Amino acid sequence: MNIDLMTPVAIAADTKINHTHRMMILGSCFAENIGNCLIESGFNLDLNPFGILYNPLSVAEALNEVISNKQYVEADLFEYRGLWHSLLHHGSFSAASNNEALHNINSRLSHSSSAFHQGLDLLFITFGTAYVYVDMAKERVVGNCHKRPEREFIRRRISVEEIVTVYSSLIQRLLASTPNLKIVFTVSPIRHLRDGLVENQRSKATLHLAVAQLEERYPENVSYFPSYEIVQDELRDYRFYADDLTHPSTLAISYLQERFAQTYFNEETRLVMKQFQNLSKSLNHRPLHPDSEDYKSFLEKLTLKINQLIEKYPYLENRFKDVKS
Repeated sequence: MNIDLMTPVAIAADTKINHTHRMMILGSCFAENIGNCLIESGFNLDLNPFGILYNPLSVAEALNEVISNKQYVEADLFEYRGLWHSLLHHGSFSAASNNEALHNINSRLSHSSSAFHQGLDLLFITFGTAYVYVDMAKERVVGNCHKRPEREFIRRRISVEEIVTVYSSLIQRLLASTPNLKIVFTVSPIRHLRDGLVENQRSKATLHLAVAQLEERYPENVSYFPSYEIVQDELRDYRFYADDLTHPSTLAISYLQERFAQTYFNEETRLVMKQFQNLSKSLNHRPLHPDSEDYKSFLEKLTLKINQLIEKYPYLENRFKDVKS
């Protein structure tokens, strides 16, 4: 007798990713989970050039600024509690002086804009929540409140129609310059318990319905990776959440990464990933006795293995330089 202990989520994907592809990943914490895994596996990608963003409108605004190669000026920042901030950027870009904050923002944005205009193959976007905060003074949706008082913001849930309208315009702009671009959306499995369980579900449902409409409008370019459904239906247990019962556990993240790999990587790509990961770990090894003959021999053998892999896959050379730096 066969007993099924989980409900597998069927994933239909005609897109295959390999190490030659140029990628950009934006969105919530789950975007960071997938993105860091890909970087550590030798892929060519730009991860969250504005830092973590949770709502669809801020992600769209960030992408439009990447396309336009916007350069921030002092008027785009504000000072709060001794730091200069951007309403669209994560706090990691903030600084004690406006010049330093502008440098942090503009250098990162210039890099991402350059990467975009060199040509992207894949854009991966994670939506976290349909709730947004509107700065009442600026009359705009913000990506980050930077711990300012809640009374300075209006909180609301955006509609399916708002998301679809904004992203239809954005996708048309993207495809005008990169007609073959593949765009993969996903809804983060992270539960926003502050909203309450009912409101969290309504928020996630809004995101799902918006993505479904975008898939229908752009079937050749837009698809969906079911990270939310995998956690809800394949894992479906509090064992797979961290202690806060909000974020997926380390085991759940590893499982999602494996399902992502099964969906988008062929056997050769997975083999290259494993070789790159092993060599990178060895390259970052810090010996107790760096001047010993054993360690010198170890480095010679490691260099030989790296050169053999680069000879077979020349595009990995710069990825190893990134690891060394």
